[in-house]
Amino acid sequence: MLPKRGRQPHAAEHAPESSYDYGARSSGEQHGVVLTKPHIVELILDLVNYQETRDLARLRLLEPSCGQGVFLLLAIPRLLRSAHRHGHSPSELGDSLLAIEVNQEQAEHTRERVTVTLRQAGLPAPTAQQLATKWVVCADFLLHPIPNRVDFVVGNPPYVRIEQIPIALQTEYRTRYVSLFDRADLYVAFIERALSLLSDDGMLSFICADRWTRNRYGAPLRKLISDHFVVRSYLDLSAASPFESAVSAYPSIFVITPKNALVSTSSPVNVVTMIDASADECAQLRKLLSGTPLTLPPQTPQTPQTGNPPQLRIHEHWFVGTDPWVLGSPEQLHVLRKLEQSHPLLESCGARVGIGVATGLDRVFIVDQQQAEQLEPDRVLPLVMRQDLADGQIRAAGRFVLHTFTEEGLPIDLADYPKLSSYLAKHARAVKGRHVAKRSGSAWFRTIDRVQTKLVSMPKLLVADIAEANLITLDPGHYYPHHNLYYITAEGIDLAVLGGLLSSRVALFFIWSYAVTLRGRYLRFQAQYLRRIRIPRPDSLPQALQDDLRRAFFARDMGALDALALQAYGLSALPAFDCGSP
Repeated sequence: MLPKRGRQPHAAEHAPESSYDYGARSSGEQHGVVLTKPHIVELILDLVNYQETRDLARLRLLEPSCGQGVFLLLAIPRLLRSAHRHGHSPSELGDSLLAIEVNQEQAEHTRERVTVTLRQAGLPAPTAQQLATKWVVCADFLLHPIPNRVDFVVGNPPYVRIEQIPIALQTEYRTRYVSLFDRADLYVAFIERALSLLSDDGMLSFICADRWTRNRYGAPLRKLISDHFVVRSYLDLSAASPFESAVSAYPSIFVITPKNALVSTSSPVNVVTMIDASADECAQLRKLLSGTPLTLPPQTPQTPQTGNPPQLRIHEHWFVGTDPWVLGSPEQLHVLRKLEQSHPLLESCGARVGIGVATGLDRVFIVDQQQAEQLEPDRVLPLVMRQDLADGQIRAAGRFVLHTFTEEGLPIDLADYPKLSSYLAKHARAVKGRHVAKRSGSAWFRTIDRVQTKLVSMPKLLVADIAEANLITLDPGHYYPHHNLYYITAEGIDLAVLGGLLSSRVALFFIWSYAVTLRGRYLRFQAQYLRRIRIPRPDSLPQALQDDLRRAFFARDMGALDALALQAYGLSALPAFDCGSP
């Protein structure tokens, strides 16, 4: 079983309650709660085998961060039917369900809904109220002591950026949960805590953003799962809509159980791609997972899209350690592994990946030409932003970023720059209100990131953070990049040749395999994904091939770049993948 991690409160120990209401920010929205569609909830209950044929009164189901209790309310009818079947009275069900919600108003509302549901099922008012009070607890799931193991954990954990949480609470969470690494989202800690509560044959199934399965901050959680648990199923909902309202993060559903003698760690994993996550498709999936042959209804003009079955693949060997969960087809994974074995990483070839400057308040720290001319010349640097890039060219917009550091990387003395000091004084209230300013004390005027002046004059490739495809732009050495741009520098490498390779669909294939996908099929071209690109060493390529790559890059001839890159990588073709221009 999972070993204890950090300080875990015991039943008799007082657990400090959270004053931060993440419950009102669940599932990717700043205000309000995103509700999971009922048929998705029913599917998840089926996936963990929460069935009335089992004696559910003797088992325990947990819904953390329950919000309005969508999972709880749909579990109750199953529990009542099971209790009737197995001869249990309603008064015996007090320990069968547990729903935790940090928001007091939400918790009270859910108790009322539970009471109504139980009354409609025929339970007397005192019993219904008693069960609702015991089942729904107002507390912080990450801190609240839960003395007994649970057999099922289901739900939709909150999506909250770690930097949104007060520092004291962040520290408490990080002390308790090893998975809160780097800038991990709070749902990562929810997964870790939920897994730690499972009984030996318990099952967890969350519908959750899929970022942690591939990116850097999810590495400790992936290792935790690899070491102590078994993934049974993974449902990709990136093309589907499982929530009652739209969210920007692509969700997935996963089913995980502890390693034990009954579950082989080498068991294949069901990997399912959902088309629309409709009720019909969920019904088809149940049959698919049970081995029942699918019988699709005939299509008519009135029901043109009915009956599209989900796509099921059997993943024979799941990922180990911190490896990202790259869920491509067997052909895609074969080519990816071949490329990774044949070519070095981008940064192993002398290239370096970085991100542009984050200021913390662009409306003050980014100025136009007129304002820049009124400040000390060495305190402003020409800036390039994402919107300045078009067709491989930089459309100069006359923007400048304030330079608030010395060449040694220390904050400047404002007294040495009276013009800049006067300008910042006009915006002091807003500038001092930033988080970085509160931490920096007398250096309240600094940008979040240190600015390295030499980067302006360095030739570099610019990559937009969010884009449909990898459209690389060369800056010969004129601008400082904004934080919505990543940049690549390289010594001893022709950047036009490198730019040609990185503009190809071969490079895009690496990003598509590893990167987070956003709504609308946009990709995140973050440093952690760019660093996973493998390239043939440019100086090892025939000179004629280098010349062709350079010409095609400057001409923005993407078809030629794709063909030349296949030649450079030693491929005859790429497997099909759904991203970028065909």
